[in-house]
Amino acid sequence: MVERPEKRVLTGADLKAFYKALSNPVRRAILSYLGEHGQANSTSVAKALGESTGTTSYHLRKLADLDLIAEVEERSTGRERWWKSVMTDLHTPPGLPMTPDEREAATKLGALKMSHDVNLVVSAYSGYDAADGWNQIMRAGLHLTRPQIDAFIDEYQTLVWKYATEPGTRDPAARRMAVRLIVVPDNGPGLVPVDESED
Repeated sequence: MVERPEKRVLTGADLKAFYKALSNPVRRAILSYLGEHGQANSTSVAKALGESTGTTSYHLRKLADLDLIAEVEERSTGRERWWKSVMTDLHTPPGLPMTPDEREAATKLGALKMSHDVNLVVSAYSGYDAADGWNQIMRAGLHLTRPQIDAFIDEYQTLVWKYATEPGTRDPAARRMAVRLIVVPDNGPGLVPVDESED
């Protein structure tokens, strides 16, 4: 279990920088690699991603500027700098005013995430019977007030952090799992407000 970090609200000047950073495929790959392996230097990241050390060094510094990763000072010597992932709880408040550039960056990032998530759903359904319980697909319909939505999301996030683990401390039997939550009004016909778990 990892202690849930303080929620980091993205507003104002840092918003565009975060969206730009997270929409860059090399930076996303670096974050994924560090999240899986814990610590690395530019050489090991470059080898894993098939990039040059100059490229990975540049992107590592940019991620550090945003406090998404941190230098491992006790391992860094001279020109060889080691980095580790930083547990973050990033949040963009609903209805946050954005400039056109910020909105464009946010939309592009959202499209990248959605494309990945659609592939996850297709994979989950296509391999459901043979997944031996690893693929779990849950759907439900609820009637909630706005305050209840906020409470629901907060409880969900607390549950996620309860099961989060630091790299290097994970059970060897554990697999990296994609967990997604989408809470939106559903005005379609034929709603069934009960649990529709795929068992």
